[in-house]
Amino acid sequence: MIAQNSIKKILLVFVYVFLTGVAIAQSALPKLPNTLLWQVTGKDLKRPTYIFGTMHILCADDAVLGAGLESAIKNCDEIYFEIDMSDMMAMLNAMKYMTMNGDKKLSDLLSTEDYSKVKNYFSEHQSLMPFSMLERYKPMLIGSLIEEQNLPCKTTNGMELVIMKEARRLNKKINGLETAVFQASLFDSIPYKDQALELVKYIDSSNEFRKMTDTLAQAYKEQDLNKIEELSTKEDPASSHYMDLLLYGRNLNWAWQLQRLMREKSLLVAVGAGHLPGEKGLLSLLRKNGYVITPITIGEK
Repeated sequence: MIAQNSIKKILLVFVYVFLTGVAIAQSALPKLPNTLLWQVTGKDLKRPTYIFGTMHILCADDAVLGAGLESAIKNCDEIYFEIDMSDMMAMLNAMKYMTMNGDKKLSDLLSTEDYSKVKNYFSEHQSLMPFSMLERYKPMLIGSLIEEQNLPCKTTNGMELVIMKEARRLNKKINGLETAVFQASLFDSIPYKDQALELVKYIDSSNEFRKMTDTLAQAYKEQDLNKIEELSTKEDPASSHYMDLLLYGRNLNWAWQLQRLMREKSLLVAVGAGHLPGEKGLLSLLRKNGYVITPITIGEK
């Protein structure tokens, strides 16, 4: 049986894939200070809420809490991730939505040569699951496993998992802004063949993408949202028309949800760092809705 942490990683990594390859330019905004933690106050809030930018897959040594984040977890009432990672039954149920509809397989979408290329890649690189299972998965989710292998370390972790461990220690309630089923179903809106061809392109350019992964991981370590936005807003005409669905539309939905949720309780909202910066980013949307957004120093990790 697949380990629980493996399931969580698979369900989380797709935003990380978007950060490294699919986005479009946004209007320039003033540069943000280097931090991943932000306080939301003002308007109708009785107590502050905290927004933290995560990276779903990191080298384990880098996936640690700082004093500022520890304080935010301690002082909030509830934790909101993109999905409720504490609900293992829901996450297991979402696994069936990670496969392509219509009994499609990767071999149905690619030429014999390209299919062999993908199969050989996973034969040569250790994966969480055998390729016989993976070839029925939506190709973008298959690509997410390559992302984890690109990190320069043997042991990986995610900030969500680290935060969840601390939240459980403090008996904090955990929720999700979306469901795991919804996240997995997003990829049905992108033609499977397009996803498969992007997977082949990724494998063909694995060295280039490895360098981009290293650059992104370094920007995250430096808490540099400006650099993360720069990396994630390189125009890609082939994929730009999906971004309202995959990134910007979700930001709008989260901002709308949070207006109600923040009135009731103090929250820590931990979502992919790529969702925070930019004109259509979560911080800007909350500011436009009348809230005061203040950077918080995380401190030593």
